[in-house]
Order: sequence, then structure tokens, then C-alpha cells
Amino acid sequence: MATIVVTGGSSGVGLAAAKQFAARGDEVVLVGRDPGRLAAAVEQVRAAGGSDPAHFRADFENLEEVRSLAGHLLDGYPRIDVLANNAGGMVGEFRRTPDGFEATVQGNHLAPFLLTSLLRDRLRGARVVNTASRAHQQGSPDPAALAGDPAAYSSWRAYGAGKAANILFTAEAARRWPDVFSVSFHPGVVRTNFGAGAVTRFFYKYAPFLVTPEKAGELLVWLATAPEAELVNGGYYVGHKVTAPAPHARDADLAARLWDASAAAVGR
Repeated sequence: MATIVVTGGSSGVGLAAAKQFAARGDEVVLVGRDPGRLAAAVEQVRAAGGSDPAHFRADFENLEEVRSLAGHLLDGYPRIDVLANNAGGMVGEFRRTPDGFEATVQGNHLAPFLLTSLLRDRLRGARVVNTASRAHQQGSPDPAALAGDPAAYSSWRAYGAGKAANILFTAEAARRWPDVFSVSFHPGVVRTNFGAGAVTRFFYKYAPFLVTPEKAGELLVWLATAPEAELVNGGYYVGHKVTAPAPHARDADLAARLWDASAAAVGR
């Protein structure tokens, strides 16, 4: 039985994957931001697996809550087999977090970077699966400007930069942490409550070609459980194929600079 931590586990892709892990007999640890959705997710995962999953509430726009979450996980689990960094989303208007960073880059990148770094010792010989997106093509992170610029803010560019950061983090983790197997993936355009603004949310609920959360969850589960010999450490997956991301998301120099700037930003 593997221990699987799923952030963003109270809805969408994360919840679908959590139910599939539970049905396999794995020990699932759910992390979510909204208490009501998290409680409902616990019930669904219990129904899928037959036992209560552990669960923790944490808002990734508050790094102190991420540190508290890491403390609970370190206290409770001598080993974590899979960390699924799935939490994230789009912010409609510019917002700076209490930690001083633009909210999109913090929620999508800095918070999971901090959580993974804090859990580093529990992840030796384990696997990290980062939910990225093909939207990474629309933006590139600036390691020197993590606080953001309200005058130049675009929700899609910021989201794209956050997803590019997920891919860069994955590749750099494979270089710096060879004893942790790291992959990122595009889950498809998933039918969820994703988005900022009524039009975007309507699209992500009702467009006819959308991928179901269950199908995207299957991909996450495959990346978490397939033999390492069948995968590429540091790879970015679209479906079951490792795929070259946009040029800026495979820039090793940018990945190294982003890592160092992120570590300084979160105090690692």
C-alpha cells in the first residue's frame, strides 16, 4: 500500500485521481483549500476505498499554511510514496499575497515548490507528479519579478507562466534531486470549475470536447504508478507520451534561475 498525497484533492482532477488511488487500496491524503468541498471529497474517497482518508486544509496563497501542512505530513508519515502537486488555478485580477508575491505564481508554483522542498527527505526514492498545462505556451516566469506588475497583468499570461514554472521545476528537480523521480503533465482541457470570470467558467463546464476529470485522473494515476523504466525523469507528458514543451519551458538556464529565486523567495 502506497501513501499518496494529493493537493487540490477536493475537486476536479485531484479528486478523481484520489478516488482511483483509494480504489487501488492506497493510503490517500487529501489537501484542499475549501472546508466544505474538502469534507465532501473525504466522503467520496471513503466510498471509493472503504476507509477514511486523512485530510488537511491549506490555502496556498499563504505560505505559512504550506509550512504547517508540511509539518503535519512530516509528523504523520515516515514515508510518502507519491506527492501529486495538483493544486493551482487562475486569478482573474492582479492580487498580491500576504507573502508579497503575485497570487498566480505563488499558488501554482511557489507554494508547491515550498511544500516539495520541505518534504524532500520523505521523498527519497519516491515520485513527484506535477500538474502542468499546455497553457504554459502562453507565458514564461520571470525569476526576478515574482512579486508581479499590476500594470502588466494578464490572467492567462500569469497562468501560463505558472504552468511553465511547473515544467521547469520538474526538469530541474530531476537534475538536482536524482533520488526523486519527477514528472509533469498536461491533463487535457478538463471539465471542471476552473477559470476566472463567468465566460471562462462556462467554457470549462460545457464545451463539448472537454476531457472528464476521471480521464485526466487516470493519467495522473498512471504517471504515479507506472514503472520508472517506462517514464522519463524530468519529462513533460501529454497523454502517455513524453513531449517537448515550448522552448522557454525547456530552458535549463531559466529553470536553474527560477529554482534559485524560488528558494530565496520561500526561505529554502
